Amino acid sequence: MKRRAAHVPEAPTLPPEPTTTRAFDIADLYRGPVSQPVEANAVPLDEKLRQAYFWIVNQAIISTHYDIEYHQGPSPSFAFGDSKAVVDLPSGQSYSSFVLLPLLTFATRRRCLFVGGPGRGKTASAVLMGVLAGYSVRDVRRAMQHGHPQMTIADLLGSPLPSDLMKAESSEQIRIAWRSWLTMRVRIVDEYNRIPTRTQSALLTVLGDNYAEMFDQILECPDAAWFLTANDDAGGGTYPVIEALRDRIDVVVQALSFNNRFLHELVDRVEQGYRPEEVVPAQLVFTPDELDRMHESILAVELPDPVRRRLEFFASQFEFFEPAAVQLEYMTKDTARLAGVDLHLLSSAETGRDRLADVGAQTRNGLSVRALQTLIVYSKALAFFRGQHVVGLDDLRQVLPFVLHDKLVPDLDAPFFEGAGNQPLRVDRIGWLRRLFDLSCAEYDRVDLDRDDPVGAMLAEFAVGLSGVTDAEARLRLERIERLLATWSTGRKLYGTVYDDILVLKYLHQRYTNYLAWLRWQG
Repeated sequence: MKRRAAHVPEAPTLPPEPTTTRAFDIADLYRGPVSQPVEANAVPLDEKLRQAYFWIVNQAIISTHYDIEYHQGPSPSFAFGDSKAVVDLPSGQSYSSFVLLPLLTFATRRRCLFVGGPGRGKTASAVLMGVLAGYSVRDVRRAMQHGHPQMTIADLLGSPLPSDLMKAESSEQIRIAWRSWLTMRVRIVDEYNRIPTRTQSALLTVLGDNYAEMFDQILECPDAAWFLTANDDAGGGTYPVIEALRDRIDVVVQALSFNNRFLHELVDRVEQGYRPEEVVPAQLVFTPDELDRMHESILAVELPDPVRRRLEFFASQFEFFEPAAVQLEYMTKDTARLAGVDLHLLSSAETGRDRLADVGAQTRNGLSVRALQTLIVYSKALAFFRGQHVVGLDDLRQVLPFVLHDKLVPDLDAPFFEGAGNQPLRVDRIGWLRRLFDLSCAEYDRVDLDRDDPVGAMLAEFAVGLSGVTDAEARLRLERIERLLATWSTGRKLYGTVYDDILVLKYLHQRYTNYLAWLRWQG
């Protein structure tokens, strides 16, 4: 059984595409430093990552929850129960989020939080990631930080050498015996919501800024993949998690239940006396050089303009909140939050907007720059994992709910949740976020922004640069901006997407105004 569990099939995880011979281009000589040579028979890194995924999902964690679905043609669909729950049979290669998202975190050196009840494989999954990085099971388990109510900063980071405490005349002379886990490429914090608040602040510095500080001594930590676990991330820990620490977490993955049809696998493990992390195949372990090259390859995946535009449209709908201020720039939900005023009290002043159709009315906050950057990275990582060189709209749609799980807070009193069939979305955060993105894409198609986007055209025109633009041309562009704003101001309701575009037009107007002033100064 151990040998079978450690077996990696030789068949490729994805059918290989036909190779084409590429002509030499002298421009290749100027596209960056020469990369390290790779063995001719080496497995491509995306294939190796897929091999690790399929070994974990079939031999280690054994997850039957293929909730990240791809369709390549017609897919059979069935409805069950009184709720008519729809079950699709994906026609394309699909994946289990509980295994895939941690692997993408491993590949991108980001931060993943596992949530779920005890005994559902959260810690085991995190340990597997450490073994894939080349550490022994013993080293991974010893380096794992276990949250508990008495955990001190010294427990987390290290402690000063006693001899230095006695002899040192200043804090700079005190040497610190740093904990070894701080320099590892995979770092695990078990039950992070049981850590005292003060120690959480020290953890935040390491997790967010990659350095540890004690007695004026600083340890620079290498980039690493982080895996944190919590049995209950809705306030059920010993201590509430500080907001800044929660905001640094990139994806949240729910540990789903074990399918009892595979109980025979557990029987085999008990009888043979082994754990999956002890039989990870050697060919699935990544070297430090492979991890670096894989990270670079992921960042090189292209995010095409049509996909980026839909993400822009989606993200622009949540921060705007008209009753929060008089001046346009401050009409945001964050303005209301900073003032400590409940959104619902201010919402009564709104008139005319369709709160049922407005997806921005479903949330209590907007998206931060950090959340958007994380979404871009994971979209690229998923495309890379699937052997693609360009991010597809499906890639963005699939990772979005896990990245925004704790980033977009639903307004459970919004009219949307009272609609037929929407009540379960008050609980199902993943389903709600996917529905939110689908509604945004439907609105994007309705207004036909791919073909009719005047603000996008003006931005593209400005991006070319102002060199050679005459006084008359600059004034013509100013006139077009003012004419478009005048058209929008006649009876058009303000929504988040319009709000962002108005601010862009104001920005462009100011740039051209400043340019005209410069032209006058030039004479």
